[in-house]
Amino acid sequence: MTIQTDIIKKRYDRIAPYFDRIEGMMEKMMFGDLRTHIWDKLTGEKILEVGVGTGKNFSYYPANKNISAIDFSPVMIQEAKKKRQSLSLNIELLEMDVQALDFPDNHFDTVIGTFLFCSVPDPKQGLRELKRVCKPGGEVLLLEHVLSSNPLIAPIMHLLNPLTVRLVGANINRKTVKTVQACGFSSVEVLAASSHLVKLIRAVK
Repeated sequence: MTIQTDIIKKRYDRIAPYFDRIEGMMEKMMFGDLRTHIWDKLTGEKILEVGVGTGKNFSYYPANKNISAIDFSPVMIQEAKKKRQSLSLNIELLEMDVQALDFPDNHFDTVIGTFLFCSVPDPKQGLRELKRVCKPGGEVLLLEHVLSSNPLIAPIMHLLNPLTVRLVGANINRKTVKTVQACGFSSVEVLAASSHLVKLIRAVK
């Protein structure tokens, strides 16, 4: 684990018990429909969710799928385990870094992540790992907030970014679509529900 990864992990450990409350209003106003949209795109039987956090996606999980979910924050995993128990979900929860996945090559039909790559210290390495563990022809589905294409908003995001990284470990000014495109997928598509701030991305291995 790199020093930067350890720093970000500790920041998420710190906020994990309060994370759902911190993002509660924004979740209700902006993200619920987008989560539904990305999870509706899921295909295959063997699924990996990366950056599970506190388990915000649990209510969107499809039935009768073999789902594993990981996060690099042990405290986030603890919170997710509580939610798993309350919802009686039969899923595997593992503490694991997306930059170094402990899964074999070509293992999952679909890999899915929501609002993850804002906080991965080396996003290109993390994306290469998702591609590695995905089966040939399988999909990586991502829901990510990115640097706005609005020329009035983008400079403000650049200005605020050091503060958000220090407080919660999240970058708000990343160009994640371009990063995905640079990782050797056979195709990368930005889905129609995307906005200038939030992108739904489908990448095929």
